[in-house]
Amino acid sequence: MSGSRVIRRMFGSRVIMLSGVLLAVLAHASDAAPSGETLSSPDGRIRLVFSLDEGAPGYSVSRDGREVIRPSRLGYRLRGAPPLEGGFAPAGTSRRSFDEVWRPVWGKASEARNHYNELEVRLRESGPPGRELSIVFRAFDDGVAFRYRVPRQTGLPAVEIADELTEFRFAGDHTTWSIRADYESYEHLYREMPLSELGAANTPVTMLTDDGLFLSVHEAALTDYAGMTLAWLEGDPLGLRCELVPWPDGVKVRGETPLVSPWRTIQIGESPGDLVESFLILNLNEPCALEETSWIRPMKYMGIWWSLHIGKETWHEGPDHGATTENAERYIDFASDHGIPGLLIEGWNTGWDKWGASEAYDYVTPYPDFDLEEVVGYAAEKGVSIIGHHETGGDVVTYERKLEEALDLYARVGVPAVKTGYAGGIYPRGQHHHGQWMVRHYRRVVEEAARRRIMLDVHEPIKPTGVSRTYPNMMTREGVRGMEYNAWSEGNPPEHTTILPFTRMLAGPLDYTPGIFDLTFDEYKPGNRVHTTLVKQLALYVVLESPLQMAADLPENYKGQPPFGFIAKVPVTWDETRVLDAAIGDYAVFARRAGEAWYLGAVTDEGARVIRTPLAFLDSGRSYVLSYYADGADADWEKRPLSFEAGRAIVDQGTWLTLPLAAGGGYAAEIAPATEEEAASLPAYAPPF
Repeated sequence: MSGSRVIRRMFGSRVIMLSGVLLAVLAHASDAAPSGETLSSPDGRIRLVFSLDEGAPGYSVSRDGREVIRPSRLGYRLRGAPPLEGGFAPAGTSRRSFDEVWRPVWGKASEARNHYNELEVRLRESGPPGRELSIVFRAFDDGVAFRYRVPRQTGLPAVEIADELTEFRFAGDHTTWSIRADYESYEHLYREMPLSELGAANTPVTMLTDDGLFLSVHEAALTDYAGMTLAWLEGDPLGLRCELVPWPDGVKVRGETPLVSPWRTIQIGESPGDLVESFLILNLNEPCALEETSWIRPMKYMGIWWSLHIGKETWHEGPDHGATTENAERYIDFASDHGIPGLLIEGWNTGWDKWGASEAYDYVTPYPDFDLEEVVGYAAEKGVSIIGHHETGGDVVTYERKLEEALDLYARVGVPAVKTGYAGGIYPRGQHHHGQWMVRHYRRVVEEAARRRIMLDVHEPIKPTGVSRTYPNMMTREGVRGMEYNAWSEGNPPEHTTILPFTRMLAGPLDYTPGIFDLTFDEYKPGNRVHTTLVKQLALYVVLESPLQMAADLPENYKGQPPFGFIAKVPVTWDETRVLDAAIGDYAVFARRAGEAWYLGAVTDEGARVIRTPLAFLDSGRSYVLSYYADGADADWEKRPLSFEAGRAIVDQGTWLTLPLAAGGGYAAEIAPATEEEAASLPAYAPPF
């Protein structure tokens, strides 16, 4: 296809703009594919080579001529059938190029470009039974992806996958950041170690090569399949293999043909920010499946939540019960007065005194001291939306049976969002949080919620793999060692949130629940604390992405605190995101734009540092007001975490900001166009030293 054209496709009310070389199917479908097929990224810098080595399929990847992935095998082992790993002959190829600009309902940018070249390789066993397997490869400017297709064919109506044989043989002993492999949870601290010592890990796994490339291995479009972990590849200290989360009987994936796997993804960039700014994971998912999305509303929220974790109140009924009508209305009043549009209420329904037992919750019966309809109505009068709560305690069997009734109740009374939880071992016993059975359950909940125009915040989830593009009511997830660990464990070290943006957040938004101002809460949990300064809590609203973003502290801890104004104002969905500077595990500086205003957030580890960053992203010839919160000169997360300075000044495109970050500290700012009065009355920015 030559020339250029623009085509508009309507998905409900959302317009998808496709331009340039559009769906240019270079469709050369040949009768036989050579044993070495090459696929290049649109800019030509990334090169993927498919190989067929004595009938065994494999691939390799390079960038700018430098090896990234050494030859690595592909294939399946099946239960009750010969493996699909060798003895193949070429059966044909097809190629196409694709280029579109699409508009997310919410996210880190208001537009995303999806530009790739694709190669599909069709293979057929050269001997009986002559089964077929296809592998689809896509090359983007920021990485590669591939997936398997097992077509419907005679003698193979269904498959039981015993092992997926995908390998990732890396070209060097890279520095890695990851959490350990775990079939139930992603709530672990991140490890920095050489690849050769990694052992096993949950994805995303992020790497830094000796020649300065940043890589991240993950998966996209996990729909009806087991979650992928990575395990050490026997005999190759620089290799990892796919290890799928099993069913109780050891089978990894069950399905009818045609069967399609998730995409296996390798993001490639020259800086940590390249990984964050990439849309590769979302681009590999299907477009929005919802006809109308105006009901999907990103928002800030408060919650009867932190009080439960620090022990001030309880989930269950009693003298300190948190979810009472009276207490909920107190929170609603505060949220309304301060422009916070949402309130999460945990512990309103009966069953919390039976934690961990089968059939503990029915999801619709309130404790006697809580009136759901009164609270929802009161909140509506105050302009606040209630976020409901479904905690299963792992009893998914009961939740499946009661799901529609529970969602119907929220839809009827006017609750537009629900937080779900799966803390504890899964019922039926033997199933894992990240196995195929639960992947199917998580997807069912997303679809049932969408039918009722309900948004989701999922805790103890399956990891994000870009499904929010298809179902944008899947707003955010936990899947991270979040704020609550500071309330009842040794806590999250200062470096934790300098790693998360370049590991877990590459998968998708995370409900980390920032915004704690009473950082020591000795009245309730002496000996526990949050390992940051107050200003770092503000900065997390810019650094960590979530379209449902919590202001997690108690209302009384926000009263009379000017920094709370930053939390109330900072957006939760963005038109543009830029990572200005970062060193994984040390510090990160983010700038995000919403409309004409930019917000800047910087965080550091336990080391104090000064960072200078240019404001070259601002419009030229225009003055802006910098409204900032900085760590005080004596601030320190351990000794003086509440010390801060605030100020306002005029900046422009040529300004370089000096960010003084205390140990465990941060910097947070709004940069908005200046009025004529502001430009005349405010001082020009001057570095603090």
